Amino acid sequence: MAESLEIERHRAAIARHDISRPVRLAIDWQILNQETSFFDYGCGHGGDVQRVAKLGYSSAGWDPYYFPKDTISVADIVNLGYVLNVIEDQEERRRSLIRAWEITQKVLIVAAQVLINAPSKTQLAYSDGIVTRRNTFQKYYEQQELKTYIDEVLNVDAVPVALGVYFIFRDDVEKESFKAIRFFSSTATPRVRIPSKRFEDYQEQLKPLIDFFTKRGRLPVKGELGNQEELLTEFGSFRRAFNVVLQVTDEAEWDAIAYRRSLDIQVYLALSHFDQRPTWHKLPPEMRQDIKAFFGSYEEACQVADQKLFSLGNPQVIHKACEKSKIGKHTRGALYVHVSALAALDPLLRIYESCASRTIGRVDGATLIKYHLDKQQISYLFYPQFDIDPHPALTASITIDLKTLYITHRDYADRANPPILHRKETFVTPNYPHYQQFAQLTQQEEELGLLKQKSDIGTRAGWEKCLAAHGVTITGHQIHQLKEF
Repeated sequence: MAESLEIERHRAAIARHDISRPVRLAIDWQILNQETSFFDYGCGHGGDVQRVAKLGYSSAGWDPYYFPKDTISVADIVNLGYVLNVIEDQEERRRSLIRAWEITQKVLIVAAQVLINAPSKTQLAYSDGIVTRRNTFQKYYEQQELKTYIDEVLNVDAVPVALGVYFIFRDDVEKESFKAIRFFSSTATPRVRIPSKRFEDYQEQLKPLIDFFTKRGRLPVKGELGNQEELLTEFGSFRRAFNVVLQVTDEAEWDAIAYRRSLDIQVYLALSHFDQRPTWHKLPPEMRQDIKAFFGSYEEACQVADQKLFSLGNPQVIHKACEKSKIGKHTRGALYVHVSALAALDPLLRIYESCASRTIGRVDGATLIKYHLDKQQISYLFYPQFDIDPHPALTASITIDLKTLYITHRDYADRANPPILHRKETFVTPNYPHYQQFAQLTQQEEELGLLKQKSDIGTRAGWEKCLAAHGVTITGHQIHQLKEF
């Protein structure tokens, strides 16, 4: 009886008011830009085609229902967004993926619905998915299942960018460059502390060198800097040119940048162990120079990274790393860290979290990362009002089991009594923009005796009860905090 169903595939097309998430991610990562052409394969109503064109990019699309007469053409960037999951015929689904890859010159974007909650039992099972109330078909993939499917059909190594979103690169070097950049921590350029006439005279010429060291944590080699002839003619070497910079800045800050970059590479290499680790010549040229500068050889770099990765097989290693962490809020069962502080953590904790992000990609909108001490799990917690609400409420959580790679999603947005946060300064580092305000609020609440009953104040209702018990309605310092933010 199920075989007689007529699936109305076109009804699954969503009329969006903004660029779709997969295409937006491609723009954010500068995969899609004004120098690349874009084609949307299965474009539905054509919203992405129109909006990408408005950005000034070369843009076209095709859809079997809405734009069947438009030409299917090759492009640098091809989007197969939420198409696979609405095709009920498994062979046709496979052909669609292959066809999209055939017209891709640089990067194929594949996005599909990911199963993070069980579908409703009232939905009708059909083929390898379900039929929705709108008489459309939906195939709900597990995150890892989707990668396996893409990899096996196309014989590729799909890179997870977000839940249900993968980039597939034609060029292995570009793929590895993208994977490495995702683990690079943001770093500020050390400020000038001691004014110098010599530095001021050459500041404009030295800026590309300063920017390069800030980004890579090392001096360039010949061919890596656009104005190298000018600098080498004037100073004789990059080292002598950089000595002018060191005279007006704190050398320890540059050393810290170099150290952080070496850790970034360790994280990247540790995670590459799970896939087929690239050969030396498949690494981006700048990455090869990074490895030479920080480790001497590729073999040595991989050994250092693998040693850290393999140590994570012992749960006690993570437990101790969490306990010793000077960053984050410690509880009996977990360590909670703000996403902005991730790069400042012990490299073991960075690699451990990356074991989750390598599977699910970037978790947009996450506020805190929770390291579970009693199980091999990482949770991403969403507090959208973290900066502006003195005690923000939890709206959602995504947890990944690092043993099974199973993903669990919980929604708290409509709960009458959601969990809330206190002592927000403990989640961030002292250089966080609102650190002082957070710390001041905590001090004021401690002086009022509001934070003594930890078990009672963890929810909105519990906190309101605590305020009432202390004769406090909406406290003046809370209003002051909100105005300051």
